[in-house]
This record gives sequence, structure tokens and C-alpha cells, in this order.
Amino acid sequence: MTIFSKIISGEIPSYKIAEDESFYAFLDIFPLREGHVLVVPKIEVDKFFDLPDEYLEEMLVFAKPIARAIEKSFKCNRCGMAVVGLEVPHAHLHLVPINNIGDLNFTRGKMKVTPEQLKAAQEKIVRNLI
Repeated sequence: MTIFSKIISGEIPSYKIAEDESFYAFLDIFPLREGHVLVVPKIEVDKFFDLPDEYLEEMLVFAKPIARAIEKSFKCNRCGMAVVGLEVPHAHLHLVPINNIGDLNFTRGKMKVTPEQLKAAQEKIVRNLI
């Protein structure tokens, strides 16, 4: 069972943004930028492109209102999207508020954020979901 499956099942607490029968979205607790959200399928598949086709299609539709809420919640030019998949063997999509390409640089240091900052970011995004 991956750490993401434990988050989805509630064994590990998270700052949930959205959920449906197939996907779960929550804040990255080690974000690149404030408002960094992870979207994960509820099925355990290691590599993103090994997901069944219907999951690949539905994941972007699920992520779309979250991306719009991120753009409304944080000062940014857009919501960037990345698939890296090296840290956790469970397919996932990163949604990050960005102003330039450097904001999606996964090799630089991650932010150190407090639980209060994470809660505030969660509340902003959830409030702006349409």
C-alpha cells in the first residue's frame, strides 16, 4: 500500500481539496509553491501512462476545476501541470500555481510550510472551486 493509498483511505491525514469515486486531490505538504496540489487515482498504478485510458481522460476533467480554483486563489499567471512520479510509486499529477517555468523546477528546495499555512491554502482553494 503506497503512502497515497494511505492518504486516500484516511490512515494518514491530508489537506483534502476534492474527491470523487476515482480520484483524490490534496495539498502537497512539501510544496514547490503555496497551493501545490496532488491529484491521485484511487487505484494503485506506479507509472502515470500505465493508468487505464479512462482514468487518463477523467483525471484531467477532475483536475480542471481545481486548477481554476488554484488560479483564483493565488497570484500566478496560470496553474502549471507536471507528471514526474519518481518519489512515490503511485501515479499522480502535480497542479502548481506558476509565474514562470522555474516554478515547476522539482530539483530546487521545497517550501517549509506550517499546518496553519496549509489549512489556509486548503480553505482558499476549496472556497474557489466551481
